[in-house]
Amino acid sequence: MKLALGPILYYWPREQVSRFYETIAAGPVDIVYLGETVCSRRHQLRLADWLALAAELRAAGKEVVLSTQVLIESGAELTTMRKLAETPDFAVEANDMGAVHVLNRGAGAEHRFVAGPHMNVYSPPTLRLLHQFGAGRWVMPLEMGCADLGEMQRARPEGMQTEVFAYGRMPLAFSARCFTARHHNVGKDACGFACMEYPDGLLLKTAERKDFLVLNGTQTQSASVYNLLGEFDAMRGLGVDVLRLSPQRHDMERIIELFDAVRRARMAPSEALEQSRAFMPGEACDGYWHGRPGFEQVGRDAA
Repeated sequence: MKLALGPILYYWPREQVSRFYETIAAGPVDIVYLGETVCSRRHQLRLADWLALAAELRAAGKEVVLSTQVLIESGAELTTMRKLAETPDFAVEANDMGAVHVLNRGAGAEHRFVAGPHMNVYSPPTLRLLHQFGAGRWVMPLEMGCADLGEMQRARPEGMQTEVFAYGRMPLAFSARCFTARHHNVGKDACGFACMEYPDGLLLKTAERKDFLVLNGTQTQSASVYNLLGEFDAMRGLGVDVLRLSPQRHDMERIIELFDAVRRARMAPSEALEQSRAFMPGEACDGYWHGRPGFEQVGRDAA
């Protein structure tokens, strides 16, 4: 089972991004997703910068995948998506059907794309269609549980790999509005890049002062951290090929080390899950995996 590092979902300074990927290059992650998937106004790194990072990570032995933006609203964003999708040197993760249309190379294509977690693949016919378009791997939707994944695995086309979002605050929704800008009482086009002030997102609490959601520009995330370390054996039994870990500002290398230790049978999943709590930016949850509300912690190792 391979470990993948998803794209950075937050707006970090250029120097911080560079240092982060220097650490990743020396670590045990097998696959690295790069690119801006949330907001095109974030311009600390341009396409040329992402490509340079991709070349460095590939030289370090990593499989690199370029991720497209999830919500495309302008002609400029469409142009950027096309340039990224037509890059010949790296695989691409399609996060909307427009990108799939550009990437449609047929099932016999040598270079296949990844159908991202926001493609809403909930049925075998959809999975087969994406495979016909040239998808070689799909990422399970975050809301899908293990029972439904089992059905998808039994029906997936030959040669199609399955990736599961196994760690991180869950990206639940995207909007044309920027909620971080709204929090500062300014418009989206005059945001002043306020999201850079919140490198792990802006925590939103309920009236009862309980953690509820995290605002990340145009993206809304869960406040709880989805953590499937305790479900490692179940995912392996279902034939999952890749586990995706979503980047966080602090202690990401510790989280990666724990997942790596479990996949190499150097640590029990329950022990790794317990140790991971010290490195998480919020409380653990695994509700969706068990067919329950997402914020719940259902597994036998729940605290």
